[in-house]
Amino acid sequence: MAMLKVEDINVYYGSIHAVRGVSFEVNEGEIVTLIGANGAGKSTSLNTVSGLLPAKSGKIEFLGRDLHGIAPHRIVGLGLTQVPEGRRVFSQMTVEENLDMGAYTRAAGEVKDSMADVYDRFPRLKERRRQLAGTLSGGEQQMLAMGRALMSHPKLLMLDEPSMGLAPILVDQIFDIIKELHASGVTVLLVEQNARMALSIADRAYVLETGKVALSGTGAELMASDKVREAYLGG
Repeated sequence: MAMLKVEDINVYYGSIHAVRGVSFEVNEGEIVTLIGANGAGKSTSLNTVSGLLPAKSGKIEFLGRDLHGIAPHRIVGLGLTQVPEGRRVFSQMTVEENLDMGAYTRAAGEVKDSMADVYDRFPRLKERRRQLAGTLSGGEQQMLAMGRALMSHPKLLMLDEPSMGLAPILVDQIFDIIKELHASGVTVLLVEQNARMALSIADRAYVLETGKVALSGTGAELMASDKVREAYLGG
Protein backbone atom coordinates (compact mmCIF):
# COMPACT_ATOMS: atom_id res chain seq x y z
CA MET A 1 0.00 0.00 0.00
CA ALA A 2 1.22 3.48 -0.85
CA MET A 3 2.04 5.62 2.18
CA LEU A 4 0.81 8.72 0.30
CA LYS A 5 -1.64 8.49 -2.59
CA VAL A 6 -2.62 11.62 -4.53
CA GLU A 7 -5.34 11.03 -7.10
CA ASP A 8 -6.43 13.48 -9.78
CA ILE A 9 -6.21 16.67 -7.68
CA ASN A 10 -7.24 20.00 -9.16
CA VAL A 11 -6.18 23.17 -7.36
CA TYR A 12 -7.02 26.77 -8.18
CA TYR A 13 -5.67 30.17 -7.17
CA GLY A 14 -8.80 32.22 -7.82
CA SER A 15 -9.52 31.60 -11.50
CA ILE A 16 -6.05 30.18 -12.23
CA HIS A 17 -6.05 26.40 -12.62
CA ALA A 18 -2.63 25.73 -11.03
CA VAL A 19 -2.73 21.93 -10.67
CA ARG A 20 -4.60 19.95 -13.32
CA GLY A 21 -5.50 16.37 -12.49
CA VAL A 22 -2.19 15.50 -10.82
CA SER A 23 -1.72 11.96 -9.46
CA PHE A 24 1.33 10.49 -7.75
CA GLU A 25 2.20 8.20 -4.90
CA VAL A 26 4.97 7.62 -2.38
CA ASN A 27 5.65 4.17 -0.96
CA GLU A 28 7.16 3.62 2.46
CA GLY A 29 10.96 3.85 2.41
CA GLU A 30 11.21 5.74 -0.89
CA ILE A 31 12.63 9.06 -1.95
CA VAL A 32 10.23 10.45 -4.56
CA THR A 33 10.89 13.75 -6.27
CA LEU A 34 8.71 16.20 -8.22
CA ILE A 35 10.71 18.23 -10.72
CA GLY A 36 9.71 20.88 -13.23
CA ALA A 37 10.06 24.53 -14.15
CA ASN A 38 8.90 27.42 -11.97
CA GLY A 39 5.12 27.58 -11.93
CA ALA A 40 4.70 23.91 -12.88
CA GLY A 41 2.63 23.20 -9.76
CA LYS A 42 5.23 21.43 -7.60
CA SER A 43 4.95 23.54 -4.45
CA THR A 44 1.18 23.88 -4.90
CA SER A 45 0.93 20.09 -4.90
CA LEU A 46 2.89 19.84 -1.63
CA ASN A 47 0.87 22.60 0.01
CA THR A 48 -2.33 20.81 -0.98
CA VAL A 49 -1.11 17.54 0.55
CA SER A 50 -0.23 19.48 3.74
CA GLY A 51 -3.73 20.93 3.95
CA LEU A 52 -2.50 24.50 3.40
CA LEU A 53 -4.43 24.74 0.12
CA PRO A 54 -7.78 23.09 -0.68
CA ALA A 55 -8.16 20.82 -3.69
CA LYS A 56 -11.25 21.60 -5.75
CA SER A 57 -11.49 17.91 -6.62
CA GLY A 58 -9.51 14.70 -6.30
CA LYS A 59 -8.40 12.64 -3.33
CA ILE A 60 -5.38 12.55 -1.02
CA GLU A 61 -4.79 9.58 1.27
CA PHE A 62 -2.03 9.20 3.86
CA LEU A 63 -1.60 5.77 5.45
CA GLY A 64 -5.02 4.86 4.10
CA ARG A 65 -6.73 7.90 5.64
CA ASP A 66 -8.52 10.49 3.52
CA LEU A 67 -7.00 13.91 4.31
CA HIS A 68 -9.95 15.91 2.97
CA GLY A 69 -10.97 18.57 5.48
CA ILE A 70 -8.26 17.72 8.04
CA ALA A 71 -6.51 20.81 9.44
CA PRO A 72 -2.78 21.20 8.66
CA HIS A 73 -1.67 20.82 12.31
CA ARG A 74 -3.64 17.57 12.57
CA ILE A 75 -1.97 16.30 9.38
CA VAL A 76 1.41 16.89 11.07
CA GLY A 77 0.09 14.88 14.01
CA LEU A 78 -0.58 11.96 11.63
CA GLY A 79 3.11 11.89 10.71
CA LEU A 80 3.27 14.01 7.55
CA THR A 81 5.50 17.09 7.91
CA GLN A 82 6.59 19.71 5.37
CA VAL A 83 9.74 21.83 5.31
CA PRO A 84 8.47 24.94 3.49
CA GLU A 85 10.07 26.71 0.57
CA GLY A 86 12.20 29.61 1.78
CA ARG A 87 12.81 27.89 5.15
CA ARG A 88 10.39 30.12 7.13
CA VAL A 89 12.23 29.92 10.44
CA PHE A 90 11.03 32.11 13.32
CA SER A 91 13.75 34.72 13.01
CA GLN A 92 13.24 36.41 16.40
CA MET A 93 13.38 33.10 18.29
CA THR A 94 16.47 31.10 19.16
CA VAL A 95 17.46 27.91 17.39
CA GLU A 96 16.27 25.86 20.36
CA GLU A 97 12.93 27.71 20.54
CA ASN A 98 12.40 27.01 16.81
CA LEU A 99 13.04 23.32 17.41
CA ASP A 100 10.60 23.33 20.34
CA MET A 101 7.95 24.76 18.02
CA GLY A 102 8.37 21.72 15.76
CA ALA A 103 7.55 19.39 18.66
CA TYR A 104 4.05 20.67 19.44
CA THR A 105 2.48 17.32 18.49
CA ARG A 106 4.77 15.32 20.80
CA ALA A 107 4.38 14.33 24.43
CA ALA A 108 6.60 16.36 26.77
CA GLY A 109 8.70 13.32 27.66
CA GLU A 110 9.61 12.70 23.99
CA VAL A 111 10.87 16.19 23.20
CA LYS A 112 14.23 15.86 24.96
CA ASP A 113 15.16 12.73 22.99
CA SER A 114 14.06 14.34 19.71
CA MET A 115 16.14 17.43 20.48
CA ALA A 116 19.20 15.25 21.20
CA ASP A 117 18.64 13.40 17.91
CA VAL A 118 18.42 16.67 15.93
CA TYR A 119 21.59 17.98 17.58
CA ASP A 120 23.38 14.72 16.69
CA ARG A 121 22.38 15.15 13.05
CA PHE A 122 23.10 18.89 12.97
CA PRO A 123 26.04 19.69 15.31
CA ARG A 124 26.06 23.27 13.95
CA LEU A 125 22.60 23.83 15.41
CA LYS A 126 23.77 22.62 18.81
CA GLU A 127 26.65 25.11 18.70
CA ARG A 128 24.18 27.89 17.86
CA ARG A 129 21.22 26.77 19.99
CA ARG A 130 21.04 30.08 21.89
CA GLN A 131 21.44 32.19 18.75
CA LEU A 132 18.50 33.97 17.08
CA ALA A 133 17.46 32.06 13.98
CA GLY A 134 17.42 35.24 11.89
CA THR A 135 21.19 35.62 12.37
CA LEU A 136 22.02 32.20 10.89
CA SER A 137 23.39 31.72 7.38
CA GLY A 138 21.09 30.39 4.66
CA GLY A 139 22.52 26.89 4.97
CA GLU A 140 22.12 26.91 8.74
CA GLN A 141 18.53 28.13 8.43
CA GLN A 142 17.80 25.24 6.04
CA MET A 143 19.27 22.80 8.58
CA LEU A 144 17.11 24.42 11.26
CA ALA A 145 13.96 24.12 9.13
CA MET A 146 14.74 20.44 8.56
CA GLY A 147 15.55 19.88 12.22
CA ARG A 148 12.31 21.59 13.27
CA ALA A 149 10.36 19.26 10.97
CA LEU A 150 12.15 16.21 12.41
CA MET A 151 11.04 17.21 15.92
CA SER A 152 7.54 16.00 14.99
CA HIS A 153 9.01 12.54 14.27
CA PRO A 154 7.53 12.36 10.74
CA LYS A 155 6.78 9.16 8.87
CA LEU A 156 6.88 11.16 5.63
CA LEU A 157 9.03 14.28 5.29
CA MET A 158 8.15 16.67 2.45
CA LEU A 159 10.92 19.07 1.43
CA ASP A 160 10.09 22.09 -0.73
CA GLU A 161 13.14 23.44 -2.61
CA PRO A 162 15.72 22.70 0.13
CA SER A 163 18.68 23.81 -2.02
CA MET A 164 17.18 27.15 -3.08
CA GLY A 165 19.63 30.05 -2.75
CA LEU A 166 22.45 27.95 -1.31
CA ALA A 167 26.08 27.79 -2.46
CA PRO A 168 27.02 24.55 -4.29
CA ILE A 169 29.01 23.18 -1.33
CA LEU A 170 25.97 23.64 0.93
CA VAL A 171 23.67 22.05 -1.66
CA ASP A 172 25.86 18.93 -1.50
CA GLN A 173 25.67 19.01 2.29
CA ILE A 174 21.85 19.29 2.32
CA PHE A 175 21.52 16.39 -0.12
CA ASP A 176 23.87 14.30 2.02
CA ILE A 177 21.59 15.01 4.99
CA ILE A 178 18.51 13.95 2.95
CA LYS A 179 20.26 10.67 2.08
CA GLU A 180 21.18 10.11 5.74
CA LEU A 181 17.58 10.74 6.85
CA HIS A 182 16.35 8.32 4.23
CA ALA A 183 18.87 5.69 5.34
CA SER A 184 17.60 6.07 8.92
CA GLY A 185 14.07 5.16 7.83
CA VAL A 186 12.41 8.47 6.88
CA THR A 187 10.33 8.40 3.69
CA VAL A 188 10.92 11.57 1.61
CA LEU A 189 8.90 13.55 -0.93
CA LEU A 190 11.17 16.16 -2.47
CA VAL A 191 10.31 19.18 -4.61
CA GLU A 192 13.48 20.53 -6.14
CA GLN A 193 14.59 22.82 -8.98
CA ASN A 194 18.02 21.20 -9.05
CA ALA A 195 16.76 18.30 -11.16
CA ARG A 196 20.15 16.62 -11.51
CA MET A 197 20.68 16.38 -7.74
CA ALA A 198 17.08 15.36 -7.10
CA LEU A 199 17.06 12.59 -9.71
CA SER A 200 20.45 11.29 -8.51
CA ILE A 201 18.99 10.38 -5.10
CA ALA A 202 15.37 9.57 -6.05
CA ASP A 203 13.89 6.10 -6.26
CA ARG A 204 11.12 7.49 -8.45
CA ALA A 205 10.29 10.85 -9.96
CA TYR A 206 7.48 12.79 -11.60
CA VAL A 207 7.97 15.68 -14.05
CA LEU A 208 5.33 18.41 -13.74
CA GLU A 209 4.67 20.75 -16.65
CA THR A 210 2.00 23.48 -16.50
CA GLY A 211 0.17 21.80 -13.66
CA LYS A 212 0.15 18.27 -15.10
CA VAL A 213 2.32 15.16 -14.74
CA ALA A 214 4.17 14.95 -18.05
CA LEU A 215 6.52 12.05 -17.28
CA SER A 216 7.21 9.59 -14.50
CA GLY A 217 9.67 6.79 -13.87
CA THR A 218 12.65 5.85 -11.74
CA GLY A 219 15.21 8.53 -11.00
CA ALA A 220 17.68 6.74 -13.29
CA GLU A 221 15.16 6.45 -16.14
CA LEU A 222 14.34 10.15 -16.08
CA MET A 223 18.02 11.08 -15.74
CA ALA A 224 18.61 9.13 -18.97
CA SER A 225 15.58 10.57 -20.80
CA ASP A 226 16.51 12.83 -23.71
CA LYS A 227 13.49 15.03 -23.01
CA VAL A 228 14.42 15.50 -19.36
CA ARG A 229 18.11 16.02 -20.15
CA GLU A 230 17.28 18.72 -22.69
CA ALA A 231 14.67 20.52 -20.57
CA TYR A 232 16.09 20.20 -17.04
CA LEU A 233 19.64 18.91 -17.08
CA GLY A 234 21.23 21.27 -19.59
CA GLY A 235 21.42 18.82 -22.52
